[in-house]
Amino acid sequence: MKKKIVTLIITAALTATSTTAFAAGIPRETTPLNSTEEQVCIVENLIGDILDEVQTGNLGYTLAAGYANTRIRKAVVAGSTNGNGYGILSPIAQNAIRVIRDRQLRPDAYAQAEQQLKVLLSDIIIEVENGMDMDTAIKAAYEKIYQSVNPSFNYYEQFSLDTCYRDIPVVGMEMFTVARKLLNDTQK
Repeated sequence: MKKKIVTLIITAALTATSTTAFAAGIPRETTPLNSTEEQVCIVENLIGDILDEVQTGNLGYTLAAGYANTRIRKAVVAGSTNGNGYGILSPIAQNAIRVIRDRQLRPDAYAQAEQQLKVLLSDIIIEVENGMDMDTAIKAAYEKIYQSVNPSFNYYEQFSLDTCYRDIPVVGMEMFTVARKLLNDTQK
């Protein structure tokens, strides 16, 4: 009996360390702007192995999202999310899965976006190096991205309108993801 318990504990410990040791992290540029680092860490601990499977191409978005939502829901119901709810933890997971999968499917689009944005956002990157607030930098970067498609686009004017009246240029999500990555990397 004692031998079984020791074996069970050792097996559980090895499983836990092998699962988390190689688990993919959540790219910080994918997190909702209102999420905290604690919330991101909670989600990473819950779904790191799922992110690994997405990154290697073994899981597509729909299946991975379903598995992640189930784990998050169970953790919230069990009270093991430090008071953080499903409404914020699930979007963190969904965004990470979507971007990891998209990067895997379209690596050239992300590489091209990075080259373009290093030039387009060079002045904002310098301002972030000099201490610009990250929220302000992200809004300025998004506005520049939209203006690269429509030069007369005004971020604050358009986002102050009701959604049905907005005239927002079509831009690939990789542009916004890469912009946040560049700004986050600069801030470090």
